[in-house]
Amino acid sequence: MTTLTEAPPRATRLAAGAAAVTVVLWASSFVAIRHVGTEVSAGALSLARLGLGSIFLGARLLKRSQPAVRRWPTQRDWLPLIACGVLWFGVYNVALNEAERRLDAGTAAMLVHIAPLLIAVLAGVGLGEGFPRQLVIGGLVAFAGIVVIGTSTSSGRAETWGVVLCVIAAISYAVGVVTQKPLLSRLPAAEVTWLACTIGAVVCLPFAPTLVDEVRSADASTIWWIVYLAAFPTALGFTTWAFALRRTSAGRMGVTVYAVPVVAIVLAWLLLGEAPTVLALAGGALCLAGVAISRRTA
Repeated sequence: MTTLTEAPPRATRLAAGAAAVTVVLWASSFVAIRHVGTEVSAGALSLARLGLGSIFLGARLLKRSQPAVRRWPTQRDWLPLIACGVLWFGVYNVALNEAERRLDAGTAAMLVHIAPLLIAVLAGVGLGEGFPRQLVIGGLVAFAGIVVIGTSTSSGRAETWGVVLCVIAAISYAVGVVTQKPLLSRLPAAEVTWLACTIGAVVCLPFAPTLVDEVRSADASTIWWIVYLAAFPTALGFTTWAFALRRTSAGRMGVTVYAVPVVAIVLAWLLLGEAPTVLALAGGALCLAGVAISRRTA
């Protein structure tokens, strides 16, 4: 298996660029969910986002891929694929959307991003990636930044049920990433992303009647925010994530997304008026430092 330190410089730069795009898009999703959540319930929003995301991903796959080079999952691929779709796309989205009805965007992003630490542990044990020194140091520094952010949120408090939902989202996220990684060595990233997104949408189908009712009364701006969530953080963001994950370790990619809460806090400040404190900014600096350490090549 090719690691980041063994990859050609161009491939390394492409993976880093894809990871950066993912970070920005996923950070923006926390702000979008916070905004849309005032009109659309958690399950309905998940179904709309994943359903449209599946359509966008499927259209892109049909347009760019030749039938002769597409690879359908084998029997051994379906269990991890279903786990990824159900947990990361289905459970994660519903839990996060419901959590953001109770917590501000920055706090939710901070809590969910205990997931990278879980990813590093699961990948080190389950995928045999081990625990490289720079990854461990970077992960601990970034996690310290998350803790600092958590001590001082824009709202000053965190509702218990919102925190529980964020932890559920984080666990689903971590397990989903670790089940996705082996698939990317056997299947094209675009196909894995589309199938997992489609599985997540199917899981959310029971929310269809609620979605129809809520969309009828929603503002036009809310509809456009949902389309944005589907097209960019979902269709594009998960594609760039899979592209980068295929070219590096799950542990290193996990630490990279510690930058997401930092960007989410800045966007929430600019777009929602959820101003960060000095401690939150200091924590953000620690997160970015940890990411930089973890991504340094030996």
